[in-house]
Amino acid sequence: MSLSLEKRISSFSRLGSAFLVIADVLESPEAEASDEHKELFSLQRQCTIMNPWFSKANIVFAFRNWGMLLNEGTLSAWLKPYKISESPDNLIKRVAVINAGNIPLVGFHDFLSILLSGNQYIAKNASDDQILLPYVADLLINYEPEFKSYIRFSDRLSDFDAVIATGSNNSSRYFEYYFGKYPHIIRKNRNGVAVLDESDSTSCLSLLGEDIFRYYGLGCRNVSKLYVPEGYNFNDFFKSIYDRSEVMQHNKYMNNFEHHNALLLLKQVPFLQNGFLILMENKAFSSPVAVLNYEYYSDKSKLKNHLTESLDKIQCIVSSSEELKSDPVLKSVVVDFGKTQFPGLADYADGVDTIKFLKNLPV
Repeated sequence: MSLSLEKRISSFSRLGSAFLVIADVLESPEAEASDEHKELFSLQRQCTIMNPWFSKANIVFAFRNWGMLLNEGTLSAWLKPYKISESPDNLIKRVAVINAGNIPLVGFHDFLSILLSGNQYIAKNASDDQILLPYVADLLINYEPEFKSYIRFSDRLSDFDAVIATGSNNSSRYFEYYFGKYPHIIRKNRNGVAVLDESDSTSCLSLLGEDIFRYYGLGCRNVSKLYVPEGYNFNDFFKSIYDRSEVMQHNKYMNNFEHHNALLLLKQVPFLQNGFLILMENKAFSSPVAVLNYEYYSDKSKLKNHLTESLDKIQCIVSSSEELKSDPVLKSVVVDFGKTQFPGLADYADGVDTIKFLKNLPV
């Protein structure tokens, strides 16, 4: 028989405790670290060299967030409604995963879901994110050696029963072509948006800075577009996010800022900027790094209809509007200011229930 669900949950709970230790160590002075902990700093530097968007602060943030979620109570409560039963070895499914590499531990939820549901995890990692998930897998195997036969990383996927692939709108067409005959989840581009009004406090707008700038805006839950009332004055917004000017220390981020600033000037496109963020009126949901789109609205009812019709492009909506929070269609994706990067275990990417998909794979 396969690993019991109890053992799986217990192992991931131990992994969560390790994640919190990793976050604490990386936030402490390296000079004071033990020899064992010095290896964590080396691991972090390797990740950052491989992918400069993986700053130490963002790696710490990802480990701490997951560490807070991975405890026996939270994991058990999440899985309880699914009534996951133990599967004999011949019913275990091999699930191939194509991981994105945009933010640290971006593929961890799939890793968690597949293994907790009792299936085998076969992954192809992004070329610039080859370190973190294999390191996490080694930690898990150290706690429960039986997981070794459940986890495989490979540059070439083969011998699988189902597929989970995450990428862009363009790559999704490629994934559909090659993997469409298998049971699959294929994720496309989605973005976070924020709906502002004149009553939003400066503290709310400051918290919005976290939703915009965490991971340099590269996550699918990052706010890439604002909806603002007609005549909105952006001065308070710019003042409230100025404490995020630390992004100016990141070369790749500022290269993006300077590139788009120069391009818009050459094209004579109207825009606003504060030295590290460009605001441009644009109906598109997705925006480049260092650029935030905005769109005016005059009728909240029409805006709500527009958001409802656009849900296939939206990962989450930041708003203090009670009307949006209580809307039967939108309420599941509406979050408070500063909370986009704190999804729960049941906040599934693209709204597709991964555990339900895995549980219902054909025998």
